[in-house]
Amino acid sequence: MENLQIEDVKVFVPARNFQLSLDFYLRCGWKLNWNHENSLAELELAGSRILLQDFYVKEWAENFMIYVVVDDVQVCYSHISSLIEGNEKYRDCRINPPKKEPHGIISYVWDPSGVLIHFAEHSKKS
Repeated sequence: MENLQIEDVKVFVPARNFQLSLDFYLRCGWKLNWNHENSLAELELAGSRILLQDFYVKEWAENFMIYVVVDDVQVCYSHISSLIEGNEKYRDCRINPPKKEPHGIISYVWDPSGVLIHFAEHSKKS
């Protein structure tokens, strides 16, 4: 496999309530590429894709993570916190303010199913 060319890698993201999770990701900025029978959808954010699926196992969802490298964590935090704060529809979602960690600045977001999304701004090299 040493000469194997990889075209793309996608992860299957669990959804306890497919429509609610789809709405959440779309409002967070992902674009819907396609949706098959409201059971599997390809979502894209700045050229990277995930597959949201209508499948849920609590233990798996709560241990599932997505790591998204962005150029400005504060922008992500501001947008997503304004989306979920006080919105009963997203009562199971949470967001932590950006904080400095050894590998950059991180804001943690939990989607409606408990999936943890790391929005990371890597330290700029001088």
